[in-house]
Amino acid sequence: MLYSHFVSIRLRKLPTMKQSTAFIHHYSHWLTQFDNTIFLTKILDLCNATNMYIVDKDQQLIYWSQGMETLTGLRADAVIGKSCLPLYSITSASHAKQKIQLPNTETIINKTVQILHDKDGIFAGGLGLLLPCRESSNESLATTTKLERGSQNFHGILSRSPAMQDVFHLIANAAETAVTVLVRGESGTGKELVAKAIHDLSVRKNAPFLAINCAALSSNLLESELFGHVRGAFTGAIKDHSGLFQRAHGGTLFLDEVAELPLELQAKLLRVIQERNYIPVGGDRSVSVDVRIIAATHRSLREEVRNGRFREDLMYRLRVVPIFLPPLRERREDIGLLIWHFIRQHNATNFRKIEKIEPLAMRTLLDHPWLGNVRELQNVVEYAFAVGRGTTLRLSELPPEFREPLRMEQPTKITPTPSSQQEASAIREALEQSNGRVTDAAQLLGMSRATFWRKRKLYSL
Repeated sequence: MLYSHFVSIRLRKLPTMKQSTAFIHHYSHWLTQFDNTIFLTKILDLCNATNMYIVDKDQQLIYWSQGMETLTGLRADAVIGKSCLPLYSITSASHAKQKIQLPNTETIINKTVQILHDKDGIFAGGLGLLLPCRESSNESLATTTKLERGSQNFHGILSRSPAMQDVFHLIANAAETAVTVLVRGESGTGKELVAKAIHDLSVRKNAPFLAINCAALSSNLLESELFGHVRGAFTGAIKDHSGLFQRAHGGTLFLDEVAELPLELQAKLLRVIQERNYIPVGGDRSVSVDVRIIAATHRSLREEVRNGRFREDLMYRLRVVPIFLPPLRERREDIGLLIWHFIRQHNATNFRKIEKIEPLAMRTLLDHPWLGNVRELQNVVEYAFAVGRGTTLRLSELPPEFREPLRMEQPTKITPTPSSQQEASAIREALEQSNGRVTDAAQLLGMSRATFWRKRKLYSL
């Protein structure tokens, strides 16, 4: 009988987080009567879309909702059965309400807990619910909170994509070790952001993080910049120069476009990785160094090895942990998120403030292949701010290639292909622009209210 009562609740669902809070307090006296974790999980499925979790008496997570996955970027299968972070712990002395700051972000969240006891009145664990703070009436702050609640900000890397959640998990695991990491991805995908995230999550976070583009300097300049030189090593060397390896001692050195490293320097880099020492240019004694190396490239190192342009032994030393970044065209659910992120950055300059995007412009942006990835998208937003005026970003304010006739003839058929993902992204953005008002959102997309509701249900938005 009790289970059927919860089934009726499930059919009605809980439309708001405020009602979810009431759910905890109203039904907690029933929840505490059951030791069966599976039954508790079925009950909590009613609030799966909210930011809810449950810990046992040993502070091990036994439930982690989809809402918590979205908010924290931590997948349920990765945390359930493991000890929770101190941030999420619930003890018999926990306060019913408190404010916490999410790890790796500046987001402040209200944490509401309900203590659970077994049938003998002994502490058995607790239920936690995370709700956004609503204290500030500042519009930009409210917009930021709404954005981050529906997305993931992982050390400056913004993404909703499931593929990127796997990357975040790999970054976190790699950061716990000192092994070399090779980041592979197309130009503009954010390889340096990945390297910085690994550094910030590691024990070296308080030490220097230095970066160099191996394709930007000639062989002689690159050698001097990496390993330093002594006075008189070459014409113009009027004093000793500390290289990047010496300046990054104790920290992390990021070698971007490492596939462009000349062969003669590859041997010297291999020595640093293996022996932890090197000889400066023109020097006669070795310098010991403790530096973690993170390399990045848009090329296949295996292909470079086959073509004789890269040392095979160095390749294996660099790619102990390979991380592959998907291009933006393979994670289209991030396009709208990133557009509004860059718009907010430019809005803060007070030169122009964009509050909404013309539906045709948004559709064109979502259909674009983005061969330059996130960097290209950022440049497009900068272009729109430079050439346009007013609070609406229009199609006429996009670069000329976006206004070609072929861009207007994209199919609108709803299928499981990327076009359906694009339509779902457009609906999500319309809801954000209209602050959740369905009628206004439907008008932005040129749909009837009934069609909008049907498509919204289709994509579970």
